[in-house]
Amino acid sequence: METSSVLTRGAARQRSPAAPEKQAQDQPERRPGRRRPGRRINEDQEEEAVFKEVVSFTPDPLPARYYDKDTTRPISFYLSTLEELLAWTPLMEDGFNVALEPLVCRQPPLSSPRPRTLLCHDMMGGYLEDRFIQGSEVQNPYSFYHWQYIDIFVYFSHHTVTIPPVCWTNAAHRHGVCVLGTFITEWQEGGRLCEAFLAGDEPSFQAVADRLVQIAQFFRFDGWLINIENSLTPAAVRNTPLFLQYLTAQLHQQVPGGLVLWYDSVVQSGQLKWQDELNDQNRVFFDSCDGFFTNYNWREDHLQRMVAQAGERLADVYVGVDVFARSNVVGGRFDTDKSLELIRKHGFSAALFAPGWVYECLEKRDFFQNQDKFWRLLERFLSTHSICSLPFVTSFCLGLGTRRVCYGKEQAVGPWYHPSAQETQPLFGEHKLAGDSRGWVKTHCCLTDAWHGGSSLLLRGLIPPEVDSVAVRLFSLHIPVPPKVFLSMVYKFEGSTDVQVALELTTGDASSCHVGGMLVLNAETGSRHSPRPLRVPPTRLARWASSCGQQLSGGWIQRCYEVNLHGCLLQDLLVSFSRPPGSREEENFICRLGEIQVVDASSLLAPLPRVQNVTISQIRWLPLITGSEGLPTRLLLSCTLHWSYLLLRARCFRIHCWKLTGSSSAAESPETEKPTFLGLAFANQYRVVDLAVEAAGFGQDGRVEFLVEPVPREGFPVPQAEWGKAVLLFSVPQ
Repeated sequence: METSSVLTRGAARQRSPAAPEKQAQDQPERRPGRRRPGRRINEDQEEEAVFKEVVSFTPDPLPARYYDKDTTRPISFYLSTLEELLAWTPLMEDGFNVALEPLVCRQPPLSSPRPRTLLCHDMMGGYLEDRFIQGSEVQNPYSFYHWQYIDIFVYFSHHTVTIPPVCWTNAAHRHGVCVLGTFITEWQEGGRLCEAFLAGDEPSFQAVADRLVQIAQFFRFDGWLINIENSLTPAAVRNTPLFLQYLTAQLHQQVPGGLVLWYDSVVQSGQLKWQDELNDQNRVFFDSCDGFFTNYNWREDHLQRMVAQAGERLADVYVGVDVFARSNVVGGRFDTDKSLELIRKHGFSAALFAPGWVYECLEKRDFFQNQDKFWRLLERFLSTHSICSLPFVTSFCLGLGTRRVCYGKEQAVGPWYHPSAQETQPLFGEHKLAGDSRGWVKTHCCLTDAWHGGSSLLLRGLIPPEVDSVAVRLFSLHIPVPPKVFLSMVYKFEGSTDVQVALELTTGDASSCHVGGMLVLNAETGSRHSPRPLRVPPTRLARWASSCGQQLSGGWIQRCYEVNLHGCLLQDLLVSFSRPPGSREEENFICRLGEIQVVDASSLLAPLPRVQNVTISQIRWLPLITGSEGLPTRLLLSCTLHWSYLLLRARCFRIHCWKLTGSSSAAESPETEKPTFLGLAFANQYRVVDLAVEAAGFGQDGRVEFLVEPVPREGFPVPQAEWGKAVLLFSVPQ
């Protein structure tokens, strides 16, 4: 028996005063400023919360800061004035901007004493298509996917308080990269702003610092680049180191691993005078925070002088490189490797400013090739970071595509861009066999086909006659593994071929590492292994690996593996291609990888939490088609869904709907076999925008059912019976 709780429009829209509220990720998320209208009638029965609505074309106004004024789509936002910053408190709408992804562990960690790489994303003023939190429809958008090479991502714009769009925080954190916003003051107006909070007493600058810390903590990014590009009065510059010290100390307390960096601009006299180096005129600011980002017009003699200035903190000096090569700089553009070579020669970290040059200034159709070329030229000066935790699941999706695919089945056609949906990206490039062999494998992004999302990984290669196989390392790992691990690979070859494909692993701690269920490929070191494929998946894991060894939708094939390990450290994940038995011909191949999963077997047995308390609010109606009697026959519906779920268990949520006329439920309707996919959510809320529905006749109720499908971090589909659901009944005015 299914129970229902029915709410009217008024009940659904009651709001309590907003109050800051710490959101712990290990608890079902609660948002400030909202009274939940739904309630569970019986814990043993499925709840169907029903909301009743009389159609009205005069909607409740939405806060302009949080929504696109034309469509009501949720948007990321910035703060332009000191007053806005000091007045900010979290509202229900701020929940859209809270990052779902925690900052994952990686090796080497940011705290290790070695040169780091910072990417400062400055593109056409910022807040472009990336401001649309739930994605947008855009042709040829910018995408960054070489995350394994960088340590810090700064979102830069010329607004006073630049809060990074949540899509960048999600994508960066998924790869273990910390994210900084920007606090910037400029020109005369910036001078007045600085005077207002820096020239006064201690509580004035502490209030600004406290608010910056609260914003980073609430939205779950990792700190700030402080960029004062205006002169300061003696009183203001005297307080600036104290402001930096207080901000840094508070951030370290509230945001684990948080960073405050200072940009080379103002000197200790208060004069705006870029130094292009760390020296006695600006060292006081470096000593007051976590790092120093130099201006770009340096020469090698600047670097030589800085070695003594930095002392043991060489890695905390981020030498700025303008990739656009403006003004009098070393390198830039496709010569950026010249800058990096000098920076690394002297042991400093690097800050790459505006690497979107490859997108802004070169042909859009060649973007992927140009971006790969840019990072390939820098590769020898960059650390490759390792993944440190399980589950590790990726569909290689870039967070964009020309169509949407769900487990091999096409879901929608047309361009889309949603950076929060970007999955963990591999090492890109070309692997050549050692010695005189001509064997090689190249990896590329591929938008032509996908298993899940909008793209896959394309591997092209050649197996020459003199060798049996070629392999390419896709991921660097540093994972102490549990006793039993399951792996899965979804792939397909292009064209007819007898080439075989297999996953391979390398393990460390070889002296104490005991491996079961694997063939040792390298008998000399005993470190490289090929798991034996499972012919029949274990019954208890059917929900995760129900299609092992089978042909799937779209011609994809899934191969599963079970590996027993003890005392081992996983170090690399490779894909190898081997020639057919008995063949000595040269073999060319093109293979697409759609998904790779590495999962702790015990985590697959843990019960999943349920999506609960789905509510519907903030409803807007627009007439779409008007009938002969002047009444609308089709409507556009916009509304906000909220729900409760243990966020640590979710990769994201997939939002669906059933659209029905009358009061029948979706289960009784023969019209539609599957619900309509609406979009992805990376929070416990989602804004439905301009959903076309049939208007209800007099005396009838229209009915829309919204379904919230959780996607677990282990990556398997959840049965529809376990999704969350809410129903909207709507009628015409009497």
